[in-house]
Amino acid sequence: MASADAASRVRFIDLLPETSNPAAELRAGLAAQPATIPPKYFYDALGARLFEAICELPEYTLPRDERAIFERYTDEIATRLGPGCTLIDLGAGNCAKAEQLFPALRPAQYVAVDIAGDFLRAQLETLARRHPPLDIVGVAADFSRGLVLPREVRGRRRVVFYPGSSIGNFSPEEARVFLSDIHTQCAGGHLLLGADLVKDAAEIVAAYDDALGVTAAFNLNVLNVVNRVAGTDFAPADWRHVALFNAAESRIEMHLEARRAVEVRWPGGGRDFAAGARIHTENSYKTTPARLADLLRAAGFADVNLYMDPAGRFALALAQ
Repeated sequence: MASADAASRVRFIDLLPETSNPAAELRAGLAAQPATIPPKYFYDALGARLFEAICELPEYTLPRDERAIFERYTDEIATRLGPGCTLIDLGAGNCAKAEQLFPALRPAQYVAVDIAGDFLRAQLETLARRHPPLDIVGVAADFSRGLVLPREVRGRRRVVFYPGSSIGNFSPEEARVFLSDIHTQCAGGHLLLGADLVKDAAEIVAAYDDALGVTAAFNLNVLNVVNRVAGTDFAPADWRHVALFNAAESRIEMHLEARRAVEVRWPGGGRDFAAGARIHTENSYKTTPARLADLLRAAGFADVNLYMDPAGRFALALAQ
């Protein structure tokens, strides 16, 4: 009964059928030159769990760098925002980062947005049991194609929360357009944005190619997602994980490389991959504090405040 009560308190809106055609998008990416799979498809239930494991790895310091900033500056950020906001969590995942802000921010409404709808729904039911007075809304949506907030989201004092380094999955121009869209949706509110900063290239590569192979499993699992969604017949054992740093573009790249010549088929088409051919699965751009502030201003934000960990490895931007 308690679980049912929690579920009934969570309003869940599924926008995916209205906003995307995943099978067509994936097949088009596989047929392109070079072949690509968008990183948003990493996060099925298994992918989300694997990413949680990545965040515990010694090589992947980003979560600890980000946590150090929150530990030092959350009270200051809460003072700037004031209580009673509508907290909109993009790429919410397990909702853990946002939940840690609840005591300080005291939001009137929490809106969790993620493409992995089934995983998100289960997390929100658990969250509702821990925070019974809080108005909780779940939105299954592909916000990489543009942020559309349903009418259930309160219009006043919106705070968009986009932690981690997911903004780095966008090219600089794509990021500007995406942030401009957020600015339009939340005019008069605030954005709380995480961004990974430039550091030693070998350290960056190690963070995306860990010794235990967890990131490799995370990358390879996207082939299971593509098989389910696009009807392909990938055999993950035919592929290996590749991570490299593109210094000219200031980005880490993840690829899947064919171990041998393989044929991949899907309804209505297919493609032959030679041994060594790659599928590009992710970019993660690394920025500088100055470039981050310029990007936010170009998207229309004002009063940009940057908070950094003591070593200057990660930045959290609060922009109005």
